Amino acid sequence: MPWYALYTRPRHEKKVHEALQEKGIQSFLPLIKTLRQWKDRRKWVEVPLFNSYVFVNIAYQDRFNALQTKGVVRLVSFGGVPAEIPDWQIQQLQRIIEHPETLQPETYLKEGDYVEVTEGPFRGIKGYLREIRGETRVAILIDGIYQSASFVVEKSMVKKISEKEEV
Repeated sequence: MPWYALYTRPRHEKKVHEALQEKGIQSFLPLIKTLRQWKDRRKWVEVPLFNSYVFVNIAYQDRFNALQTKGVVRLVSFGGVPAEIPDWQIQQLQRIIEHPETLQPETYLKEGDYVEVTEGPFRGIKGYLREIRGETRVAILIDGIYQSASFVVEKSMVKKISEKEEV
């Protein structure tokens, strides 16, 4: 049976995972421990590696049982076709979760994303991510004269932002 990803309501991943298991549906929720800070205390808590996603191993015709679970929004699909996740990818994720000491969630960056440089001499500069011949570059656009320039930066030194965050 293939694996599918269920998209859940925000912060409902653990409840969905437990409800699916109670229904007898094989599910996988990769969790990582992270130190959370509140005003009065710090505490290690388990949080989902991927917010709002729970993986299920079901036959396609059994998807409605999973979709009727409280907290599930939809089955992740592309072009109206549910996205099957290869078993080997789930197995890799399970192996990684077994050794979380070096695991760090990453923001998925792709060419064209609006980013801000977070470190180094270009800290605070905003632009669009470009990749040329294996180099990660940030392109700075000057709209008034329809020109741009780009510079090389480590991918780890940029974070994705929305264009609404522009000052």
